[in-house]
Amino acid sequence: MERLTFVTGNMKKRFEIEERFNREQIPIEIINMDFQEPEVNDIEIVSRSKVLQAYQVLGKPCFVIDSGFNIHNYPNNPGYPGAFVRRSGIAEDIDGLLNTLKDVKDRSCQFLDCLTFYDGEKFYCFYGRDEGTITYEKRGKENKAMRSSLWYVFQPKDSVKTLAEMTDEERINRKDGHISAKEQFIEWYKKVTIQT
Repeated sequence: MERLTFVTGNMKKRFEIEERFNREQIPIEIINMDFQEPEVNDIEIVSRSKVLQAYQVLGKPCFVIDSGFNIHNYPNNPGYPGAFVRRSGIAEDIDGLLNTLKDVKDRSCQFLDCLTFYDGEKFYCFYGRDEGTITYEKRGKENKAMRSSLWYVFQPKDSVKTLAEMTDEERINRKDGHISAKEQFIEWYKKVTIQT
């Protein structure tokens, strides 16, 4: 099986990707690279732009993951921050977020992911979705799998714990209907590899 190349400007994603692909015995190389992000609130467009930039630098097939976070009833801006999570700074100011939402009763939200693999000719996009609610206070502790400080306040659907309160095993074995972009990609990649 050929070594896959994952490119990211967010090294918090490194552990999760490395751990998951190692479990599947898929060789993976992880490259740290900063990207010029297009000013659009669409994770697929952002993801395609990033993987194309990475391919142009590396000259070989690679994949990226772009994430969004929608707060459905964010005051005066429903769906905020969407694809602008990093640029909004919302994950770096959890106390500020909780203060902004203090009077919001419907705290439903979702993480969205778009994993895009580019082979030099074709883009292959895989989508993830994780529904939940925002808690009223930070809960849990930092761990090496944590991709975002939003894990302290994101309580997945049908769960009593935030992502930051869960053990690695609890997160891996969740049965709450979430859809994982990386799991879909892994299944696709294994099938493609077997066929070639």
